[in-house]
Amino acid sequence: MKVAALKKPGGLDNIVIEERDRPEPGPGELLVKVMASSLNYHDYVVALGGIPAEDGRILMSDGAGQVVAVGDGVPGWSAGDAALSVFFPNWHDGRGFDRNRLGVPGEHADGFAAEYVAAPASSFTKAPKDFSMAEAATLPCAALTAWRGLFVAADCKPGDVVLVQGSGGVSIFALQFAKAAGATVIATSSSDEKLERLTALGADHVINYKDNPKWGRAALEWTGGRGVDHVVEIGGPGTLTQSIHACRSGAHIALIGVLTGVSGEVPTALFFSKNLVMTGITVGSHADQRAMIAAIEANDIKPVLDQHFPLDNLADAFRHQAAQKHFGKIIIDIPG
Repeated sequence: MKVAALKKPGGLDNIVIEERDRPEPGPGELLVKVMASSLNYHDYVVALGGIPAEDGRILMSDGAGQVVAVGDGVPGWSAGDAALSVFFPNWHDGRGFDRNRLGVPGEHADGFAAEYVAAPASSFTKAPKDFSMAEAATLPCAALTAWRGLFVAADCKPGDVVLVQGSGGVSIFALQFAKAAGATVIATSSSDEKLERLTALGADHVINYKDNPKWGRAALEWTGGRGVDHVVEIGGPGTLTQSIHACRSGAHIALIGVLTGVSGEVPTALFFSKNLVMTGITVGSHADQRAMIAAIEANDIKPVLDQHFPLDNLADAFRHQAAQKHFGKIIIDIPG
């Protein structure tokens, strides 16, 4: 079978396409014909060597495909089922302890940049009904991160105001989920073209943060001085101050990304004076993924797809991601 693997020390030029033996499912395992994957920032950092991985690691945490064989002792699965990867195969429910967050595909274990994957049944859930494989492959990391930030770590409900940042996968899923829940959404971007597309997806108010560096205050003003109930915080230290300014008293910030760096100053006095709550979000559990899929099916939510790339061109897909011109999820097609 064909795979895309990363050679030491990492870097996009060290992604190699090679042939490996097709695996066979052992007891408790599924053999899945992978048909699609999707790019996440986490995958990009692994590919660059920023997150250490074994030499020759098969990349990509997200994958969707068709079950072609079922090992002994696997109830509830049959050949032909549509299978969807989970980011944390060992985190089944409840709180995510360190031991639950081991085994991440494409990092701790071989991932889904491969034509076939044999893995424990706990590495998969059923994919949503009526989803293409490309659509399904967008969900395990980005969508679940947005879901947990709004509905597991917080209690987003009708009438709430949600602030999302940018037009990457997590932010667009957060917009879609929030609107499905009856919330009002404020979206930011540095591109007027992307702001128009966010508006078309349902954003109620948009702010160009390049034109308005104090966009947090602008969001606060748009709410009549009340502030937003939830922030899906993607930028990290470079955006957190404005997110805090945007919040109402008692609001929740889902801290998801570190696109502007891994440390920085925080206006702590403003944070505690507003009685804010901030939760670090690292994707979610099996139970979270199943609940999210149920909500997706009930509300007929469909992912926003950007460009498709073949597995052979995985490095070019990452370059497209790095250029930050994409809108929604970048797809890797893996035809067998």
